[in-house]
Amino acid sequence: MKLSEVLTESAVLLDLSGQDKWQLIEALTDRLVESGQVQAGHRDEVLKALVARERSMSTGMENGIAIPHTSVEVVDATAIALGISREGVDFEAIDGGPTHLIMLLVNPSNRTKAHIRTLAEIARLLSSAELRAALHEAPSASVALEKIREAEAAVT
Repeated sequence: MKLSEVLTESAVLLDLSGQDKWQLIEALTDRLVESGQVQAGHRDEVLKALVARERSMSTGMENGIAIPHTSVEVVDATAIALGISREGVDFEAIDGGPTHLIMLLVNPSNRTKAHIRTLAEIARLLSSAELRAALHEAPSASVALEKIREAEAAVT
């Protein structure tokens, strides 16, 4: 599955701000609800699962990336939101640096293989310094999605 097939403009938050990673995870969970990927009645359950996963081990990676993720029974399809923090936030990243790109991923609990493949695809795409810079500077959600599509096309 290509990231661009799931991520929509309405699920991209430019200028994401918050004092800590917990506020960012909550804001992106709300974006999943606002974009119609998660039912409002399931918001708290999804957020609780994301927080529990994050507490078990930080999803802050290297190079300004974090991929908070979980699997829950209350979603029927992969749900993804992208947050871009221009200032950066402490996400307890492996390299100790600030996190600028947060890709929140929620998968149905019965699709473990798809969850792992989607995580790998996100990590592979965001390993590109060029794409990370383009997303960080994206002036709009549509430009961010276009940059993701270009990166996907370049490796296909």
